[in-house]
Amino acid sequence: MPVDAGPSTLLVITTDFLTNSMSSSQRVIVGLSGGVDSAVSALLLKRAGYEVIGLFMKNWEDDDNEEYCSSRQDLIDAAAVADVLGIDFEAVNFSEEYRERVFAEFLREYQAGRTPNPDVLCNSEIKFRSFLDHAMTLGAEKIATGHYAQVREFQGKFQLLKGEDGNKDQSYFLHRLNQAQLSRTLFPIGHLYKREVRRLAEEAGLPNHARKDSTGICFIGERPFREFLARYLPKQPGEIRILGTQRNIGQHDGLMYYTLGQREGLRIGGVKGAPEEPWFVASKDMASNVLYVVQGHEHPALLSQSLTAAQLSWVAGKEPHDWPHTHWVYAAKTRYRQPDAACQVERIDTSGCEVVFAAPQWAVTPGQSVVLYESKVCLGGAVIEAASPVLS
Repeated sequence: MPVDAGPSTLLVITTDFLTNSMSSSQRVIVGLSGGVDSAVSALLLKRAGYEVIGLFMKNWEDDDNEEYCSSRQDLIDAAAVADVLGIDFEAVNFSEEYRERVFAEFLREYQAGRTPNPDVLCNSEIKFRSFLDHAMTLGAEKIATGHYAQVREFQGKFQLLKGEDGNKDQSYFLHRLNQAQLSRTLFPIGHLYKREVRRLAEEAGLPNHARKDSTGICFIGERPFREFLARYLPKQPGEIRILGTQRNIGQHDGLMYYTLGQREGLRIGGVKGAPEEPWFVASKDMASNVLYVVQGHEHPALLSQSLTAAQLSWVAGKEPHDWPHTHWVYAAKTRYRQPDAACQVERIDTSGCEVVFAAPQWAVTPGQSVVLYESKVCLGGAVIEAASPVLS
């Protein structure tokens, strides 16, 4: 779709896209978060003739009255959108499910020294499990969210595609979705650019058309992270050493508060004999409670040629039929917003996989996800267990 399409052209294309996705007049439950993306998703479905119901999910209750995470304003904004659109609206509380399935795992991973991605688990366990199950009890044929991703049926399987807006594509966070989940899911704005979404919201008079995008931990919000984590995982101070030496150059507050490649918050001043370059976290020794650092963004210890990963999940339910290829025809992301990196999967078995990159990748982090692509098709992904640095 041309990015400069005018409002009338944009609406026609959008309506045709949704009408072709399923028969109109069927019931679709839209997850209304209070943000503009889910609001426009509901708007487009309503205009395409579906019976639309908005559903607001409250998934976090701890300190919910504080400035960093108040779901009350989100609920107010979501309800205001439903009122403008003239659709039914309800709120549901999944806080218990979120704490048990997402937050408990989040804390376990940090305590083990890894850096988990709660958005991945939140999508597979809450937004496309608890929410989907609840929507089915309300008689929904489909659910819809404001994610920048796309679904298409191809040769009897449902594929997960990247969002058209490369700067907003969220397929990385959705790679654990399975065939049953995708078959019941619509992403109404996945083929649009963010500026087009805001334009549609403003033209429709939606009250949140200029609302700032949400950031931070899924359903918990943006906040001083170390302070938040310390409420659940108390400080365990230890030494900061230069990698490859026993030289102590500072004190850390607890290994769980740091991630590979981290630069901010190390509190390392001028070090005698060291050049004036920034310091980065290179590794953690959990047994001795030591944080190892190096200088320079391109230090070899921060670069990895390969990784091993576990908990492998394929969108299609199994690996591609012609796997593996011997050329660099697949691509991977080891973090959100990272450019696609050419790769090969050298091994797949019950324990996981090994991914080898055509070029070294920066700060490959255990606990994060490696997500695999073939062009715009998201094939699936796994949780990174370890990486092989260029410099051991």
